[in-house]
Order: sequence, then structure tokens, then C-alpha cells
Amino acid sequence: MPMPKRPISPPRPAARLRSLAPGGLGLAAAAYVGTDYLRHLSPSLHGRLQPALWPALALATAARAPFYRRWEAELRTAPRFLAALTFMLAALLCEAISVRFVSSVLGRQWHRSTAPLPDTGQWLLLALNERLPQTVVDLLRAQIITLHHYLMLFIMLGFSALFDCIKGPGLGIATRYMFTMAVGRFLRTITFLATILPSPRPWCAEARYQIPYHYHPWAQKYYAPYASDPAAIRRVMQEDMPYAIVQDYAVEYRPEWGHMNFLIDILRPTAGEGPSWYHLLKKASGGCSDLIYSGHMLVAVLTAMAWTEAYGGWISVVIWFLVLHSAQREIRGRHHYTVDCIVAIYVGILLWRMTGFIWSARDSNRARRLTKLDEVHNRLFRAAKDSDMNEVRRLLSEVELVGEARKGFSQGVILSFAAFMIIFTLLFVLLAFKLTRDG
Repeated sequence: MPMPKRPISPPRPAARLRSLAPGGLGLAAAAYVGTDYLRHLSPSLHGRLQPALWPALALATAARAPFYRRWEAELRTAPRFLAALTFMLAALLCEAISVRFVSSVLGRQWHRSTAPLPDTGQWLLLALNERLPQTVVDLLRAQIITLHHYLMLFIMLGFSALFDCIKGPGLGIATRYMFTMAVGRFLRTITFLATILPSPRPWCAEARYQIPYHYHPWAQKYYAPYASDPAAIRRVMQEDMPYAIVQDYAVEYRPEWGHMNFLIDILRPTAGEGPSWYHLLKKASGGCSDLIYSGHMLVAVLTAMAWTEAYGGWISVVIWFLVLHSAQREIRGRHHYTVDCIVAIYVGILLWRMTGFIWSARDSNRARRLTKLDEVHNRLFRAAKDSDMNEVRRLLSEVELVGEARKGFSQGVILSFAAFMIIFTLLFVLLAFKLTRDG
């Protein structure tokens, strides 16, 4: 009795090699965060280790780059990456203009006199401080991780594609990260522009800005007369028209900004803040009204989502714990209300889920090969039954070639692109760290 023939399966794709040992990327990330935290524990040791860590990471990246096998895929992803980068920069510019507007439109008098909103999350943290051991309270207060750490963690994740720690191309996940960040920033800008909330830090405006003391002319007409008088509020609701007489205030300062003069009424510059509109935007920083939702937490959540999907493992769990630690520290330090952090967490999660079409950790090429295998299954079975090995090889070759990247770039172009991207990204990292130093 002849032995039944085993069905022929397509050759299994080569296992993904990890140039770093299992968990090596997580150890590198933990080493970075831990070394940076030494600035609080042992400044002298931090001064010795930190200058050594950066060159080590850069040299490891440069040494691995010539052996990376997916530079052509990176090159094909570059246009989308640059488009996402442009989109993100536009979102940040729009956000900076809006931050300055909501911080200045009501003037320093409003910031000084308006009490912060009641925040039950802040009450809970103060109550826990009375009941938890001091060691735990000190741990909750510790500045373990900040905004630039989350940015660096994502950059390390993107570069880990060189070491086959995540599915390439690395520019693919970077494109998704920046596009999601830009969408989140636009939604955030719309949200805090819609309703201006008082800051949890009433002294912020006087300490940070030189904004006028009085209301903006818009607020003088549409807000100030109806801000607190119940009778005035009821009347303006009934008439649905402004009726109050506007008080006389000092004339607004109007510098000469040429084509950017339309920003004067939005940014409310003062004579002591310099002649440049760009200088005002650089000073916008985190603003001095509550900006719902938290931009810091959005960055943290998107970084955690990227690590969870692309790499997973124990380090992703640790990063999520750090996200929660950052949230309670934002609330504890009164940089944000509790609602800002909660909204940022679920908005970040939902936005990341919605942008999976840009980059996904799932192997789409493998899925296409399996689909192709289903199509040729009957022909493959007949060829195997007839012992037609040439036909079997041809069909398996068709399956294997499905989803492979198209060829078309010379080796010189690919190598030049690789060198450019490494240098560009490192410079971009340094610039990002400089610009986010103050949050």
C-alpha cells in the first residue's frame, strides 16, 4: 500500500533575526532612562555615564546600518515620512499660535483673579500622601521620566528596525507616530480653543509672559460684561445679542510684522517681548490656561502604544507603568487637571488604533503569500500528485515572490539615503531635545 503523500507547504520564511539578545532593546531603553535619572541620585556618576551612553548608541547604529537589509523599503517609505513630518510641524505651529492666544486673550488680571477648578484627582493624591508610607510618596513624586525620555524611547524603537527587533521599515512606524501625533495635536487645539479654562497655577501668566493686564477687545465686548452677573447672563441669553457698553482700555500694541500682521490680534504682543512674532511663539511653551487634553500625556501614550504593538514584552508593561506615573505627577504638580490626563490616555489609544493602515506590526507580506497559496492550492496538489517537480517549484516561487518589494534603486542611491537618514535623524533628535527642554 503506497504511503500517502504529505501536502506540500510553502517554504517557511526565515526567522526574524535579532541582533540584540532577546530583551536587549528593553535593556537599552532601561539603561537610557536609568542613566538619565542618576542626575538626581548621583550627579558625578551621571556626568561620567551619560557622555558615554550617547556615543555608544550612535556607534551601534552606525555599525549596524551597512548590514540592514530593508533600506530599499525605507527609501520607498521616505515620501510618506516627510509628508507626516510636515503635517506634524504644521500642527505644532497651529498649536503654538493657539496656546499664546488662550493665554493672553483674557489678560493677566483674569489669570490672577480666577480660581482653579476643583479637581478630585488632586484631592485624592493629597489624601494618599497622608496615608501612604513616605518611601512610596517619594517614589510617586520622583521625576523618573519626562517628555524628552518618551521621545527618545520612540526613537530607539524606530532605530531598532536596523537590528531586526521590530518589523521594518523603521520609517513606517515613525510615519504612523508623527501622523497620529499631528492628528492628536489638532484635536487638542480645537478642544482647548473651544472653552478657555483657568490654569491650576494662577501665578503662571505673570511669571512667564508680559501679556497686557486687561482683556482683549474681543473679550471686553463678548465676555467681560457677562462673566459673573446672573442677571446679565440671563439677559444676553434671552436677547442672544451683546448689549453692554464696552469700557475704555489702553490701546493694544501693534508692531510691524509685514505679511504676518494678521497675527497681532491673535498673539497680543507687548513692547517688551521683542519685535518678532516667532519669538512670541517660542515663548508660548505649555501655556498659562488649562489646555485640555495634556500634550505630555499624548506623547507618553503614543510611545507606549508603539512599543506595545511593535515590540511587546516586559519593557512595554514598564512603559505603561511609567505613563501612569507621569499622569499622577502631572496632576500632583498641577500642570494639568485630572480630566486632561484621562482624556489624553484614551484619545491616544484610540488614535493609535485608527492609524494602523499606515504601519502595522503584522506581516502583511506573509498574509499575501498565504492568500496566494490558497489560490494555487489545487494546482499545487495536482502537480505534486503527478510528480511534476518543475511545476511545484514554479508555483512555490510565485507564492514566495508575492509581496516582495519592487526593485529599482541602485546600491549607491540606497547607501546615500541610509547615510542621510541616520545623520538627519540624529540632528532631529538633538533639535527635539533642545526644543522640549522646558516641556
